[in-house]
Amino acid sequence: MIIKRSRGAHARRVSTLAAAALALTLAAPAHADELSDAVAADMPALMELYRDLHAHPELSFQEVETAKKLAARMRELGFAVTENVGKTGVVAVMENGAGPTVMLRADMDGLPVVEQTGLPFASKEVAVPASGVETGVMHACGHDTHMTAWIGAAQQLVERKDEWSGTLVMILQPAEEIGEGALAMIEDGLYTRFPKPDYVVAFHDAAQFPAGMIGYSPGYALANVDSVDITVPGVGGHGAYPHTTKDPIVLASAIVMKLQTLVSRESSPLDPTVVTVGSFHAGAKHNIISDEAKLQLTVRSYSDETRKLLLDGIARIARGEAIAAGMPEDKMPTVTVADPYTPSTFNSPDFTEEVMAGFRTRFGEDRVVEVPSVMGGEDFGQFLRADPDGLKSLIFWVGGVPQAQFDAAQKGEGTLPSLHSPFWAPDAEKVIATAAEALTAATLDLLPAAGQ
Repeated sequence: MIIKRSRGAHARRVSTLAAAALALTLAAPAHADELSDAVAADMPALMELYRDLHAHPELSFQEVETAKKLAARMRELGFAVTENVGKTGVVAVMENGAGPTVMLRADMDGLPVVEQTGLPFASKEVAVPASGVETGVMHACGHDTHMTAWIGAAQQLVERKDEWSGTLVMILQPAEEIGEGALAMIEDGLYTRFPKPDYVVAFHDAAQFPAGMIGYSPGYALANVDSVDITVPGVGGHGAYPHTTKDPIVLASAIVMKLQTLVSRESSPLDPTVVTVGSFHAGAKHNIISDEAKLQLTVRSYSDETRKLLLDGIARIARGEAIAAGMPEDKMPTVTVADPYTPSTFNSPDFTEEVMAGFRTRFGEDRVVEVPSVMGGEDFGQFLRADPDGLKSLIFWVGGVPQAQFDAAQKGEGTLPSLHSPFWAPDAEKVIATAAEALTAATLDLLPAAGQ
C-alpha cells in the first residue's frame, strides 16, 4: 500500500509543525507523573553513560566494545542476553508471564566523521571503514542518544515488572548506517532463536525541530534507498578527431539528462521519487577522449512498485541512449544495483495513531506532531518486512535541536546542522529523557497489566 499526500496537505503539516514548535518554547511539561519523575531521577547516571558512548563511537559492524558494555548492563538488570547476533548485535529478553511480545530497538554505530562540536567529551576515536582509509569517528547521527534512552527504558520497565505481563525483547542493532545490520540480525535468527515480536518500536533523534518534540508519520516514513552504478563504455581517441571515437562523456551526459524524466514524466506527481546522479567520472586529460565513464546514483522511493519502475527505467534509458549513440551490442552500459539495499520504513497506520494518542495524553498536544515523510533511509523497515502479516511497527522522531539554536534559526540568525554533520550536538538530555519516557509508556500500554 502506498500513502499519497497532496502538496497542500504537506504544506499544512509543515505549518502545523512550525506552530507546534513555537508552542513548545512557551509551554510547561504537559503531564508530570511518577514515570516522568522516575526518568528524571535516572538522568544524571544516563547522561554519564551518554557522554561515555559519545566519546567512544565505533563504526558499522565494529561495535564490539559498545555491545559488550551495554550487554553487561542488561544482564545486571536481569535480562537473558545473547551477544554477536548479526555479527555485533545484542538481544536481551525478559519473559514476565503471558502476553504479547514487544521489541524495542536501538542502533549502535557511529559514522566516519571527524567531530567538530567542541564538546568537552567530543570523540577523538579513529578507525578504518570499508573504504580502507583511516578516519575520525563520531556519533553524528545521534545513535548515542538512542542507546542511552534504550537503557533508560529498560531500567524503568524492570522496575515496573509488577505492572505488565508478557515478553520484552530489547535489541541493539549494528550497522544501521550502511543499511545492513537489521537484515544481518534477522538472517541470524532474530525471529526464530528468540521470541517473535508482535510489536516493534524505535525512535530516532531529529535535527529539524526543537528538543523534546515528538514527530511521527503514519504509513511510509522513510524511503527505499538504492545505490546504482552505471559504467558507460566508449571508444577513446584524440580530442582533435572526435569523429573517430565514441565519446562516453557525451553518452553518459545524455543518460544523466534522460534519467530526470523518470521523476518528471514517468512517476506520479503524488508519489515522491528521487533520482540523483552524485558522481560522474571520466577522462584524465584535456585532449583525450576517454574509453569509459562512470556514474553513481542514489535512487529513492517508497513502494516496491515505484522502486521497480525507477530501477527498470534506469536500465532501459542507459541501453536506449547507447543504441541512439550508435554503440555496438558489446559496448552497452552496465547497470549495477547494490545488494542489499535499504528498504522503505512503513509505520503501521492504526498502531501508530494508537501509540501517538497515548503520547498526546502524556506529553501534550503541542509536543506530538504529525510530520512529513522523508526521503532519507533507515533499515528499521526490515523488521516489518520479515513478518508483514504478524507484527506492527513504528519508528518516531524526537527533536534534538537546542531551543536557543532553533529560535535563532527561525529568526534567520543561524543555520541548523543536519544529522551526519560534524557539528551535530543535540540537546541530549531532553532527547534521552523524552525518548526513555516515551518508549516505556508505549510498552506499558501495549502489554497487559500483570494478573490480567
